Amino acid sequence: MPDLGFAVETAEVARSSAVPALNFRLRVENRPPGERVQSILLRTQVQIEPARRRYTTEEQGGLYELFDRPERWTKTVQPLLWANAVTVIPSFCGSTTVELPIACSYDFNLAATKYFHALSEGEVPLSFLFSGSVFYEGASGNLQVGQLPWDREAKFRLPVSLWKEVMNCFYSSSVWLCLRDDAFNRLNDYKVRHGLPSFEAALEAMLATAAEGTKV
Repeated sequence: MPDLGFAVETAEVARSSAVPALNFRLRVENRPPGERVQSILLRTQVQIEPARRRYTTEEQGGLYELFDRPERWTKTVQPLLWANAVTVIPSFCGSTTVELPIACSYDFNLAATKYFHALSEGEVPLSFLFSGSVFYEGASGNLQVGQLPWDREAKFRLPVSLWKEVMNCFYSSSVWLCLRDDAFNRLNDYKVRHGLPSFEAALEAMLATAAEGTKV
């Protein structure tokens, strides 16, 4: 069976995508270079490894919901699941490069979104974990299939600025919140009753009222 190695070389905004996404350039190398790989059904899990970088005081405050106080981070900071993807890699001999598209959600119910949003600069340490099926020619020319070993992985450091660029391209300095039907209906009712022009204005009015109520 082919002995495959993987490396993530670059990342860029997937500008033609219908949803926010990044395209990672993935290099796949067959270490016995003369052996042809017919195809690979590749499954990829992308994890964020937050312990592999430093954080400013402001970023630490933004990460409180995920990891609690910095003095507890030795216990609370763990890898975060970002995405799962399935890619079909066509036939090659020696090595090949393919695009690995990863969708970038702006759902603040997800830990990965909260993590990305809290960062102001630097890079995000990523770990790509690979599994799947490899189709290849056997010694007699017959088609065979094998499973990728579970130790196949690659590291990559994604610039925070690239994630922010993706979100700015699709949301233009806006943030989307997902609300239950009953919460949305109450918010809409508040907006209508107070004659406010937008949901943003309704939220600002509610926050101002709450702030006034906390003053001593």
